[in-house]
Amino acid sequence: MKIKFIFCLFLFPLFVLAQNVQEPTDTPKEWSAPYAPFRIVGNVYYVGTYDLACYLITTSKGNILINTGLSSSAEQIKKNVNLLGFNFKDIKILLTTQAHYDHLGAMAEIKKLTGAKMMVDEKDATVMKDGGKSDYALGNGKTTYAPIIPDRLLKDGDQIQLGNTNIVMFHHPGHTKGSCSFMLKTKDEKRSYSVLIANMPSIVTEKKFSEIPAYPEIEKDYAYTLNSLKKLSFDIWLSSHASQFGLHEKHKPGDKYNPAAFFDRKGYDKALNSLQLEFDKKIGKK
Repeated sequence: MKIKFIFCLFLFPLFVLAQNVQEPTDTPKEWSAPYAPFRIVGNVYYVGTYDLACYLITTSKGNILINTGLSSSAEQIKKNVNLLGFNFKDIKILLTTQAHYDHLGAMAEIKKLTGAKMMVDEKDATVMKDGGKSDYALGNGKTTYAPIIPDRLLKDGDQIQLGNTNIVMFHHPGHTKGSCSFMLKTKDEKRSYSVLIANMPSIVTEKKFSEIPAYPEIEKDYAYTLNSLKKLSFDIWLSSHASQFGLHEKHKPGDKYNPAAFFDRKGYDKALNSLQLEFDKKIGKK
C-alpha cells in the first residue's frame, strides 16, 4: 500500500500538468487543416497538416516521426500514415525540431499510442518536460502541451540510427534553446539524395534580447545558427512549417512522385537572407 501511495504521488504532478494544458486557440486555420500525405523522396514522407510539417522516415526496423503539430493532430497523423500504407504502431522513434506546442501538441498522445522512444535536443528537454511552461517566449507560466519525458537527450552532431537509416542532428538554437535540424541520406530507383529538415531561426519574441534574463545566450545562439545553416550542403531542404519551404508551390495533392520539385538551394538562401535581415534589425545592426 505504501509503495502504491508513493507511486501515485510521483505521477500526480504530471497528471495535474496534463489536466491543465492551455493550448492557444488563436492559431492559424492552416495549422490544423488536413493535407494529403505523400512521398517526398526515398523513404521520407509528408504526414503533417496544411502548414505544420510532420515527417515519416521509414526504415527496415520500424519508422521515425518528426513533429506532430497541434494536440488535435494525432488522429490526422495516424490517418495519414495509414493512407500511405504503413502501420502507425511501427513508429519506433519520435523527434522534434523545436519544443513548441505547434510541433509537440500531439506528441505525448502519439508516444502513448505507439510506445515509441522520444529523443530531443538536450537544451529543450526541460521545457518539453513541463509542457512548454518554462519557454522563454511562449511559456508565461502556462503548460501549452502535454508534458513529455524524453528517453534520450541529443547533442550537436549526435546520430539517430534505426534500421538502414542514419539521421544526424544539428543543434540550431535561438527559436528555442534546443531548436535543431536533421540531415539524412536517402535513395530511390534513380539516385541518392541528401535531405535537410531545417529549423529556420525565426524570431519569436518582441522583447529586446537584452530583456530576456531567462535566455542570456539568445543573441549569440541566433548568430551561430544562421551561420551554421548557411554552410550546410544538401540536395533537398524541408522545414518545420510547409510555408517556410514553399511546399504548396512545389507540390499539389495528387502530383506524381517528383523529388526534383524540392531541389531549391536558391529558395533556401533567400529564406536565410530574410531571417538574417530580421536578426540584424533586432540587434540594431545596419
